Amino acid sequence: MAWGRQISRGVAHSDSSYHIFGSWATCTTWHTGAVTSTSFSVASVNVNGIRAAYRKGMGQWIEEAQPDVILLQEVRAEEKIAADLLGDQFDTFIAPSLIKGRAGVGVAVAKDSTKIGLAPGAQHTIGLAQQEELVDSGRWIEVDLVTASGFPLRMVSAYFHSGQINDPKQDSKMRHLASIDARVRELLSRSGEGGPQTLVAGDFNVVRSEMDIKNWKANYNKTSGVLDEEMAYLNGWVDAGWCDVVRTLTGPTPGPYSWWSWRGKAFDNDTGWRIDYHYATPGLAVRALAARVDRAISWDTRFSDHAPVVVQFEA
Repeated sequence: MAWGRQISRGVAHSDSSYHIFGSWATCTTWHTGAVTSTSFSVASVNVNGIRAAYRKGMGQWIEEAQPDVILLQEVRAEEKIAADLLGDQFDTFIAPSLIKGRAGVGVAVAKDSTKIGLAPGAQHTIGLAQQEELVDSGRWIEVDLVTASGFPLRMVSAYFHSGQINDPKQDSKMRHLASIDARVRELLSRSGEGGPQTLVAGDFNVVRSEMDIKNWKANYNKTSGVLDEEMAYLNGWVDAGWCDVVRTLTGPTPGPYSWWSWRGKAFDNDTGWRIDYHYATPGLAVRALAARVDRAISWDTRFSDHAPVVVQFEA
């Protein structure tokens, strides 16, 4: 299934090359530097239900993309079901939602990767608090990893609420954002005090600016995910020192989008949103080499309404 947009660090240039691998395509490529033989890849993807995703071809994408780490959102399955689907080639950790059929996040680490793996005595943490609201369950998981060079990392798979304006769902979203804010600031502080560098990646359900959504004017301060009070959190984290890796690599250009509605011609017309992020602490951000969005070649070959966002890091 092949690659989507490719972005790499350095002096960027782009071309309009178009290559097809299975059902995935490279539509636009920014080339700026080589991905080294020691680099590892982290893919983040909202699977929109892992059982349905596998029926639609997710397994083929994994086989062709060969990610070292997969950060999963909206798994909608218990750990055993997800682990069985992903197979024995991964060490899999799942934080299911306490509400059946909802949310769920996970971290899957390739057992045969020579570049990154579980840290000795690896810990994994589920949730942001010991006592969470039911609607907040299955939205945050942390797992400790280490690279082949001995570089300690903490990987976080996060799934923010989608929200709905003028609805209690938006209140839940804003409360959850406040809890996330406290945790990401703590993780950033620890990374600067000798703690592990951290990647928080996943479906944040919020854009940062008009570059991240095709129909900005129609949605700005009218639709959840495009509200000033939501964007203030994401931009505040960058101001505090987190790096929005994909935006840093692409520069100020529209997209690259990672979510398109199933309805109408949104996918065909690339009327998308960039709401799937890789946020890295400074010590990890400087190791980012390249990024891509594995966008399906056509509407009917998608395994989710989100495309995987893949970032390559130097180990």
